[in-house]
Amino acid sequence: MSSIITVTDLTKKYGDFTAVGGISFSVEKGETFGILGPNGAGKTTTLEMMEGLKTPTSGEIILDGKNVAKESDAVKSVIGVQLQASTFFEGLNLVELIDIFAAMYGTEANAMKLLEEVELTDKAKSQVKELSGGQKQRLSIAIGLVNDPKVLFLDEPTTGLDPQARRHLWELVKSIKAKGTTVIITTHYMDEAEVLCDRIAIMDGGKIIQLDTPDNLIKKLLATGFSKPVLQQQANLEDVFLKMTGHALRD
Repeated sequence: MSSIITVTDLTKKYGDFTAVGGISFSVEKGETFGILGPNGAGKTTTLEMMEGLKTPTSGEIILDGKNVAKESDAVKSVIGVQLQASTFFEGLNLVELIDIFAAMYGTEANAMKLLEEVELTDKAKSQVKELSGGQKQRLSIAIGLVNDPKVLFLDEPTTGLDPQARRHLWELVKSIKAKGTTVIITTHYMDEAEVLCDRIAIMDGGKIIQLDTPDNLIKKLLATGFSKPVLQQQANLEDVFLKMTGHALRD
C-alpha cells in the first residue's frame, strides 16, 4: 500500500495555547484510519487542518500529492467531509440539496443512487427539517460523496444515534471503504473504532501517544500485565436492545 496522506510536524497554536503539537503520521490508500482521544485532545483541529479548513501554525500536510495549505482548492476537489454539525437549506428536499452541492463541485451526481447508498430513497422529496438525527447524518455523508472523493472525513458520525442507526452507519462506512475510498474518522466510541478502523492514532494534549492497529494496541496493553475481571456474560445491554427491538432502522 502507498500513502495518500502524509502529515509532518503538524502544529496549531492559538496564542500561548497549543492545540496540536508537532504530530506526524501517514494514512494508506483505502484504509479506515481512526483518530481517538478525549475532549480537547486536538482531534477535530487535526481533521480541520487536513481538510484545509484551518491553516497550520507550522508543519506540512500532503494529500493525494497536494500540499493542503498551498493547494486547498485542489485538495477540496478530491475529499468529502461530514462535519460534527452540518447546516443545510431546510426548505429544500434531499435531491435538490445533493444537486446543489454537486454543482458547487462542478460535477453531476446521481442523487437517487447516493440516497440509495445511505438508505434514504424514501425521503428523496422530504425537506431536511423533516429528517431525524440519524437521517441527517446519513444525508451529510451522501453529500460528502457527491464528488466521488478519494478521501472521506467523518467527524464523530454516530454521536447521538440510537443503536440501530449506529450499526447501520457502520455498515455504510464499511461499504464506502470497500469501494476503495480512504476514510478518516474520529469517534468517542471504542467499539466503533475497533470494528471500523484498520489503524488508530490515539491523541492526548495535542500529541499522538499511540498509533497502531486495534489488535496490536490491545496486545501492547496486555503485555504490560494489564488485566480486568473476566465477565462470563456472552451479551451486553445493547445486544438485548437490538434483539428485542430489531436491527431495522426506525426512520
